[in-house]
Amino acid sequence: MLELLVPAGNEETANYAIDSGADAIYLGLTAFSARASAENFDEEGLARILRRAHAFGVKVYVAMNISVKNAELNMFLQTAVKAHDMGADAIILQDIFIGKYLHEKYPQMVLHLSTQAGTNNLYGARLAKEYGFSRVILARETPIEEIEEIASFMETEAFIQGALCTCFSGQCYLSGFAGGNSGNRGRCKQPCRKKYSYDRAGYEEKAYALSLADLSVGENIKKYVSAGVVSFKIEGRMRRPEYVAAAVKYYRALLEGSDSRKQLSALKRTYNRNNYTQGLAFGQDKRFLSRDIQGHIGEKVGVVMMRNRRAYCESNFQSRKGDCFKIIRKGKEVGGGVFEEKDGRGFYLSSRARLQNGDGVFVTTDTTLNESLLKGERRLPLTVSARFREGERAVISTESYTFISEEVLQSAKSRPLTKEELKTCLKKSEWYDAAFEEIVVEGNIFIPKSALNEMRRRFYAGVEGAGRKKRAVYAAEAFNAEVPRGENKKVAVISDTSVPCDIFIFKPKDYADEKAYGILSEVKAEKYLYLPPFLSQKDMRLFEDKLSLFDGVYAECFWGIAYAREKGKALFAGTGFNLMNALSVSSLQGVAKYYAISKELDNAELRELCAQNAFSLSAGNIKVMDLIYCPFEKTCDKCDRRERYSLTDENDRVFPVRRYLLSSCRFEVYNCAPLVSDAKDAGKLVDLSLIENKKEVLKNIFDPLALKKIFKNYTFGHSDKTVL
Repeated sequence: MLELLVPAGNEETANYAIDSGADAIYLGLTAFSARASAENFDEEGLARILRRAHAFGVKVYVAMNISVKNAELNMFLQTAVKAHDMGADAIILQDIFIGKYLHEKYPQMVLHLSTQAGTNNLYGARLAKEYGFSRVILARETPIEEIEEIASFMETEAFIQGALCTCFSGQCYLSGFAGGNSGNRGRCKQPCRKKYSYDRAGYEEKAYALSLADLSVGENIKKYVSAGVVSFKIEGRMRRPEYVAAAVKYYRALLEGSDSRKQLSALKRTYNRNNYTQGLAFGQDKRFLSRDIQGHIGEKVGVVMMRNRRAYCESNFQSRKGDCFKIIRKGKEVGGGVFEEKDGRGFYLSSRARLQNGDGVFVTTDTTLNESLLKGERRLPLTVSARFREGERAVISTESYTFISEEVLQSAKSRPLTKEELKTCLKKSEWYDAAFEEIVVEGNIFIPKSALNEMRRRFYAGVEGAGRKKRAVYAAEAFNAEVPRGENKKVAVISDTSVPCDIFIFKPKDYADEKAYGILSEVKAEKYLYLPPFLSQKDMRLFEDKLSLFDGVYAECFWGIAYAREKGKALFAGTGFNLMNALSVSSLQGVAKYYAISKELDNAELRELCAQNAFSLSAGNIKVMDLIYCPFEKTCDKCDRRERYSLTDENDRVFPVRRYLLSSCRFEVYNCAPLVSDAKDAGKLVDLSLIENKKEVLKNIFDPLALKKIFKNYTFGHSDKTVL
C-alpha cells in the first residue's frame, strides 16, 4: 500500500494532517529533534496524537534524526525506547550504529534510516537492512535509476514536496562553523538562504546563490510509484497547517489519478519557493536554484495598474481583507502588499514599495482558501448497539468490541433512564460518529450521570484498544561500554599530489583520469582512495579498476562500510560519519581500520572517543558542504571549467569552492579560514585539498604556532567551543 507521509511540527498541524487524509505523520520530540525550532511534542502531546492518529489508522513516526553526543547518549536511548513503548510506529534515526544497537536490544522497535544518513546507492540500503532498519529514507539527490534498484531491495521512502537542503544530506557543517549551531543537530541557522556572489562572469552580483527552490515532483510521483517507492514524504515541520492540508490534497489527487489543477493552485498559495523544482532524481532543471527570490512567492493573480497613484490589480481572484501579496518585477522581489479594497473586476492593494505598471502580483496569503483548507474535522463512523435492562449488566457493543458493566443496573427511585438520554450520552465522542443499530432500555433503570459517562468513556477506550496491535514494552538499558583508549601519532593527509605522511588519502580532481593515479608510485605511505559522500553506480564504475592501487578507501558516508567490505579493502571512516559518541565509535572497532571523529566536537569531547586508530581533523581545509548539482545552473556551454572558485557572503567572508569530476561536475564548499587545532591523543588528519604550500604545512604539523604563521587567516574550529 502506498503511503502519504505528512509533517507535524505541533499538535494543531498533526490534527489537520489527520483530518486532511494523511496515511502517516512524522514528528519530533522536545528533545533530539532535527527541527529544534519547531514546537515539537512533549510526552503528553505525543500520547494524545498517538491516540487520535491510531484511531484513524494513521501511523506516527518519531524523528530522532540528529547527531548524538556522548553525554546525551543514554538519555537519547531512553527517549527512543519510551517513544516505542508509547506506541510510535517507527523511530527515524540518523546514526546507523545507534540503530544497530537498538535493533539488537529491542528487536520489535521499528527503525527507519533518516535521509541524514545519506543513503543514495544500494550499498547504503544493504547496510541499513543488515543493521536492522526496515526502511531507508533516500537522500534527496538520489537519481531515479538508483531509487529503482534500492526499492527492489527494501522498503523505500522518498521526498516529494518541500524545502531542499543545498548540501548533500547529513554533510552540512556551514551552520556549525559560520554560526556555532549545527544543522546535523537540528539547529541550522540556514546560512544557505543568505546572499553570496561567485567570482565567475555573470555571478558577481550578490544573490541567493546557495538557495534552492522548493521540491514538488508533481506528476513525476508516478515514476516513483513505478520505481517501487512505498512512502511519499512531504517536508515541512516548520510549515503552517494550511500548507500541510493543501499538500495532502494535491498528492492524494495525483495518486488517485484525478484532476489536480485546483489543488496545485492551493498548494502554491500556501507555500511556493520559486515555482518549484522537480528535484535531482530526474536531473537538474532550470528552476532548481532560487537565486533571485527568497521565500514564499505564492501564485500570480494579476499585474499592477497604477490609477491616480494607487495600485490596482485587475483579477478573477476574489480578494478580501487579510489577503497578502508579493510584488515581483523582472523576476525579482520588489516588496509586499496587502488588500485595501475591492473595486469592479479587481482590487486595490497597498504597499510600502513604489509599485509600477506591469509589476506581478502574487497572492501569498489567501484567507478564503486557508479557511476552506482547515474546515471539517474528520470523524469515524461507528455502528453502536446498547442493551440496558433492569437487573442485568449494561452492554454497549460495536463490531470490534463489547463493553459489559461490572455493576448490575438498579431500579430507579425517581426519574428512570430513557432511550434518548442513552443515545445522547453515547453520541459524545472525541472522533467517533455513532450511528445506532439497536438501543434497548427496559425497566425502570437508575444510573447516575457520572456512572453513565464513565461507561461511555470505557467503551470508546475499548474500541480504540481493539484495533491496536500488542507490542513489547521495554525497559531501556544504559550503554556503559567505553572506547578503548590509546594514543595515535600518525599523520593522514587528504591530497591530490604526493606528500610525506603515514596515510595518503588520494582525492583526484577527475576520478576517470588515468594519468592522475600515476602519482601513487611516488607514495611510500598507506594508500586510500577518497570516496565522497554521494556516489552512484555510474560514478563507481569510473574508478573500479583503480582500486587495486590502494590499500583501502576513505569513505565520507556510512555506505562505505558495505562498499569496502565487498571490495576487500580496509576502511578509513571519514569525518562525514560525524562520529560523536562511544556507541558509534565502539561499533566501528573491527569494522574500520581507522576512523575520524566529528569535526563539530571540542577537544574534551573528542578525547573521550580516542582509541589507537582515531584521527581528528587537525589542520588545513575544512569542507563544510558537498553540492551534488551545478551552482552555475548547468550553463555548460559558457563554463570556464575552473578547478576553484570563491563564494563571498554578505560579510565579505570568502569560502573556497572546489570543482571535481565524476560522471558529472561536483562541488565542495570550504570554510573561509583553514584549521589549526592543538587536539591531542588522536592522529592528525590534514586536509590539503586547496592548500598551496602542502609540504611546509606538513613539516610543521606538530607546531600550531608555526601553522598560524603559515595560514595567517585561520580558525581553531570547535576545539574550544563545541556546537549546540
